[in-house]
Amino acid sequence: MPGTSEPIVIVLAEDNEGDRRLTAEMFAESRLANELHCVEDGAQLMDYLYHRGAYSDPATAPHPGLILLDLDMPHKDGHQALREIKADPVLSRIPVVVLTISSEEADKLKSYDLGVVHYLRKPVNPKELIDVIQDFGFYWWEIVRREPRANGLTERRG
Repeated sequence: MPGTSEPIVIVLAEDNEGDRRLTAEMFAESRLANELHCVEDGAQLMDYLYHRGAYSDPATAPHPGLILLDLDMPHKDGHQALREIKADPVLSRIPVVVLTISSEEADKLKSYDLGVVHYLRKPVNPKELIDVIQDFGFYWWEIVRREPRANGLTERRG
């Protein structure tokens, strides 16, 4: 039955401010009642996950139930961050979905080899990006409807 599990925290690692804003808006408008936290690159993502620096307070950087990961970011790219996440016994349990502009088959294969659960190609057109994010929300909602306790996503009430 939908709505029986608690919402999860979702962390979006995305260097493009417009894409971060648009993704946050789409999640706010979706049926998913989950808390979205944004970081700007792979280095910030690792700081968030390990509660370092600006993310040292676990209350402001709660443990995520899902990571949305761009690949092409400064300081530490998505594949580097993914490699670190999957090497950590605790962090490796967090599902990671790649959300990237890259259409390179090598990036997709490498991402799956490193342990992502899904690879979404992010279109350049904002309208198409909205569609991808909405489809992603529907995809996760269908999983929730079938297995609400398996992943912690819940329907927004009201």
